[in-house]
Amino acid sequence: MKPGQTLIFLLVFITMAITVTTAATLIIISNSQAASKLEQSLTAYAVAESGAENALLRLLRDPAYAGETLTIGGGIATISATGSNPKVILSKGAYRNFLRQVQVTANYVSGILTVTSWQEVF
Repeated sequence: MKPGQTLIFLLVFITMAITVTTAATLIIISNSQAASKLEQSLTAYAVAESGAENALLRLLRDPAYAGETLTIGGGIATISATGSNPKVILSKGAYRNFLRQVQVTANYVSGILTVTSWQEVF
């Protein structure tokens, strides 16, 4: 080898190693952020479902229940119950920057509450 070739080879190798390490780090950060956003979105959905379940319990106790706002696990569930028969419950779960909504349709006949539909609305 000629003088200086080792230094150039070492510089090229270090540059390639730094490039690969930086790319891997950026991919890990990107995946971590995506996983965090997914978790927050799932938490907002869980808050919305909890609000809907709460509304069903309230309707069993009081058929005139119209809704409320609840704090659930760091999120906020805004619940509205409209209609007479069927009763339509809309529960909006908010957690950080995410909002998910669940709509439940239920019939209340002779003291028996029957859920006929449970779905996420967009």
